[in-house]
Amino acid sequence: MSKETVPRDPHKSTQVLAPAVQFYIPVMSSILERRPRTLKHGDTFGVFDHYGNVVPGEGSPEGIYHKDTRYLSDLRILINGRRPLLLSSTVADNNAGLTADLTNPDFIVRGRLDLPRDTIHIARSKFLWEAACYERFGIRNFSPEPQLIEVAIHFGADFADIFEVRGHERKRRGETRTSVSGSDVVYDYEGLDGIRRRSIIHFDPKPEYLDVEGALFRLELASGSRCSLFLTISCEEGTKIKVQPQSFFVCLRHARRALRSSTARAASVETSNEILNEVLCRAMADMYMLLTDTEHGALPYAGIPWFSTAFGRDAIITAIEMLWIDPAIAKGALQFLAATQAKEARPEADADPGKILHEARSGEMARLGEVPFALYYGSVDSTPLFVMLAGLYLECTGDIQTIAGLWPNIQSALAWIDAYGDRDGDGFVEYAREGKTGLVNQGWKDSVDAIFHANGTYADGPIALCEVQGYVFAAKRHAARIADALGHPEYATVLDQQAEQLRARFETAFWCEEIGTYALALDGRKRPCKVRSSNAGQLLFSGIVSPARATMVADQLLGRDFFTGWGIRTIATSEARFNPMSYHNGSVWPHDNALVGLGFARYGLKHHLERLFTGLFDAAAYMDLRRLPELFCGFRRARGKGPTFYPVACSPQAWSCAAPFALMQACFGLEIDSSAECLRFRQPRLPSFLNEVTLRSIAVGASRLDILLRRSGADVSVNVLHRVGSAQVAVTL
Repeated sequence: MSKETVPRDPHKSTQVLAPAVQFYIPVMSSILERRPRTLKHGDTFGVFDHYGNVVPGEGSPEGIYHKDTRYLSDLRILINGRRPLLLSSTVADNNAGLTADLTNPDFIVRGRLDLPRDTIHIARSKFLWEAACYERFGIRNFSPEPQLIEVAIHFGADFADIFEVRGHERKRRGETRTSVSGSDVVYDYEGLDGIRRRSIIHFDPKPEYLDVEGALFRLELASGSRCSLFLTISCEEGTKIKVQPQSFFVCLRHARRALRSSTARAASVETSNEILNEVLCRAMADMYMLLTDTEHGALPYAGIPWFSTAFGRDAIITAIEMLWIDPAIAKGALQFLAATQAKEARPEADADPGKILHEARSGEMARLGEVPFALYYGSVDSTPLFVMLAGLYLECTGDIQTIAGLWPNIQSALAWIDAYGDRDGDGFVEYAREGKTGLVNQGWKDSVDAIFHANGTYADGPIALCEVQGYVFAAKRHAARIADALGHPEYATVLDQQAEQLRARFETAFWCEEIGTYALALDGRKRPCKVRSSNAGQLLFSGIVSPARATMVADQLLGRDFFTGWGIRTIATSEARFNPMSYHNGSVWPHDNALVGLGFARYGLKHHLERLFTGLFDAAAYMDLRRLPELFCGFRRARGKGPTFYPVACSPQAWSCAAPFALMQACFGLEIDSSAECLRFRQPRLPSFLNEVTLRSIAVGASRLDILLRRSGADVSVNVLHRVGSAQVAVTL
């Protein structure tokens, strides 16, 4: 994912994008300024304003999207020709739907108050289900007199590719035909890729007037009477036209049942802090909204609006963060990524045999090769992270059958690490763009300006990122455990030896005494990028560093140059490219902080962890809907002021949703050892804002456990409330 930044030329009236920066998102207005409401089901998502409208305009991300195409770009309601007044707007706690309460404004005709405001109430509700948006307008007259009102609904469909919405211009587009039949309006788009895409807008009852731009209802409402208008927007792809959409209430029942079924398998968390409960509730709801059922299992899509599709790195890290809550997410991610693992070299897609997917897109521009992301493999870390997740999943679940089925994919991933990942044979995994159109930087910080030297100059490739070597180290260690479990002890020994050899090489090449931490990267000439970065904190997560240096790294990350009071910045304030408003050079990313927090826990740095968790919790308390976004700006915390938002951050974002659960796991020191049927708590701690935490239905093999953690001063007691099965609980103080 990339939102690369381009400097503006002050001598030109318009901003010109540099040719090398191909995936930049121009910012004409802040997404957060619009405070959008988002819904998602499967491959369909919607971005609406507080009214439930879709308001067109330059830079507007609003609309209903299906498989990377915007199927509805305009949807607005008017009462007697005027926009209604907004009373309230909310997304359900479980993200099942959006409701907005609207009313009429004052209508003054020839100096006379013809219809006072707050006379007509409109209860607007909508949800997504199976590639369609279902909407109901419940209209009631609270006047003592009968009222005649006109309700107009304007709509439109532009079939813009998601990359067009992000700011990419196209020289050619397909053709759109429109038609009206009965209660339906059809927008039929014949794409340049040969795919037909249709938006079918269906009304019930039939409007008094209907054309390809809008519908008009004239309603005679007796005093106290009410009526309902129903609207369905169906997104169809291909030649086969679906049957008439089902009723609003039938589909609402199906959607709610499916949501309950998908969340039933997960563990739950309830705490003594009501605000944290709201944060966790929203995070859990967002996670299961972003989960998408594929033929290989449930896969978390990365984020709305820009990244509502499969991303390898995002899915893996999300699955790691959520592993103790719902290991089925990890299973789905592993199976999907194994099925899409590269089988051959394709330079234009940065693909090599054994490499794990970076991104998959199904829109018109991807199909035509106008962007390289149809099946794109330009991430250097997805492959070792895949192996790492497989090992963690086996430890947590004991599901040897699934891992045995994935063993050929794991072996192919390991082969990629040793061969294609380390093309120069120096023992480190590097990246360099193979095609002309892929990402220049291919770690999680993939902005064009994210990897640089201390003087601010960009690093030349091939580039070896520090955290990637940590992922490779952890991947080898986990692969060794898998090999041993599958009856390959000799191979396990080789993998363990390779991991230890990497650890020694890494310390020599990456440790920079003068900056007191590890280099951000090595450039193509093996020169260290002596930049203090949060990437070094992720090394603690992988376990590659020594305990003494781990403490040095942790102390630095919680120093003034890094820690804002809300979280850890991506780079220190002293670095040449520091900018707290940048995407990767000074901002705060919740998922990055969560991985650092897991690293603190690994090395027993619980005091550091408590400070980190407290800061991120305080930030979440200020966020709209208590939702942690993809990132926020890295300005220092000030008394009486909340965190500063990033203008085009995705919200929700899967690995940000999962971050609070990972930090809780880190605080508890929670480990699930399925082979020993044991739930372990190593040095459990609760931060000062928590007195009690109740964990319900934690899966340990075939067993389920309910646990109560209670803080008393610096100590935490662990009590088993309920047990199904024979699993044991162990506490290490």
